[in-house]
Amino acid sequence: MRTILRTYPLQETMEGAGVRLGRGIHAANAPAFDPFLMFDDFTNAEEADYVPGFPMHPHRGMETVTYILGGRVRHRDSLGNEGVIEPGGVQWMTAGSGIIHEEMPEVSEGGVSGFQLWVNLPRERKMTEPRYRNIVAGDIPVAKGKGHEVRVIAGTYEGVAGPVSDLAVPVTYLDVSLAPDASVSLPARAGDTSFLYVVSGSVVLRDERGESWANAREVALLSDGDGVELSTGATGARFLFISGLPIKEPIAWYGPIVMNTKEEIDEALWELRDGTFVKTAGH
Repeated sequence: MRTILRTYPLQETMEGAGVRLGRGIHAANAPAFDPFLMFDDFTNAEEADYVPGFPMHPHRGMETVTYILGGRVRHRDSLGNEGVIEPGGVQWMTAGSGIIHEEMPEVSEGGVSGFQLWVNLPRERKMTEPRYRNIVAGDIPVAKGKGHEVRVIAGTYEGVAGPVSDLAVPVTYLDVSLAPDASVSLPARAGDTSFLYVVSGSVVLRDERGESWANAREVALLSDGDGVELSTGATGARFLFISGLPIKEPIAWYGPIVMNTKEEIDEALWELRDGTFVKTAGH
């Protein structure tokens, strides 16, 4: 069974036009999380710290996964997609050969709460045609057991499949709620990179060597294995469980552009300057 190798508290940072957020996976530790490049928690109650949002910016060679727990985020992109991610909804965007988009939180009572994950794309899929998928809360199935509830966004749990499929990199994305003093067993394919992000409360993983804890606003990188058993204490817990197949390829990274070589980065930047970055016209 898997246990915790290391926990990473969120690093407070500012992105976009002035959004304050916490970052758990970043350029410095991303090699340990292959195929995942970045994980942010942009939960914020202060209007001035989230409303500036993320105006139009490019992506290439990777996927962004935005999951909203509270508030609303408006999306618009160079493919012609436009809409609002509502509470409980997910936006899974494959940047592929290149997309320009914006994500703008709307003023909401209580602010905004959500997460963004970046997933790398393998070499042969980096220049694939961009794709945008908006999944509403009602399309995400919920599996319930004794003392636990699992929202299945991608992958499967207890025979329940999430609505996001046909992925370049097989990813499991689960939102798990545990009642006080409850436990849950989750699938984890041997060889995959798996991590937890604790939204609230604390969780513990135990093995023959003892126990290891992860607390709220921490990312916990897990050891290898073919399963995960987690428990919580008197306060209960909510956490994200994310797992994916490592790509094991060189990474050349320049902001929101992730390729394999510096030459590919240089080409992308040149195309941004001359207006040929986006290969697929909007509709």
